[in-house]
Formats: sequence, C-alpha cells, structure tokens
Amino acid sequence: MSKKDKLIARLLKKLKDFTFEELVALLAYLGYTQAQTGKTGGSRVAFSNGRDYIRLHKPHPRNILKAYQVNEIVLHLQERGLL
Repeated sequence: MSKKDKLIARLLKKLKDFTFEELVALLAYLGYTQAQTGKTGGSRVAFSNGRDYIRLHKPHPRNILKAYQVNEIVLHLQERGLL
C-alpha cells in the first residue's frame, strides 16, 4: 500500500488525529497546491487544483484537524470523484 493509499484510508476512517501535514501531503498527491494569500492570510489557508478551492482554518494551537473539517474535506473530494 502506497503512502497516498494510506493517507486516503486514514482520511476516510475519519480518525481524530488526522494532522494538517497529512492533509497537505494528501492534497498534493491529488493535484492541489496551497494558494499563497500574502502576509495577512492569517490562519485561513486555501488549496487549489486549478478548477476549484478547498478553504479551511489551519488548526492551532494543536496540529490536529477538527472532525467537521475532515468531514467537509471528504465530502468535497468525493463530490469531485477524487476519493
């Protein structure tokens, strides 16, 4: 099983310890890049694949995504046929 497959499996299990770094790696495998928002971007981040965007708040102080964020990301990627 490849790293991409393992990350997809972890995301679909909706584990409570899915990290922001794992999300960045998974989205990179799926063709998304983190959009640069400039100095005032704050904790909001956006990922783009050229056709659409995924926007969310970067988790802090911990690096773990919230359950609603994982659910929204899974739904978004499933609607586009990427999962």
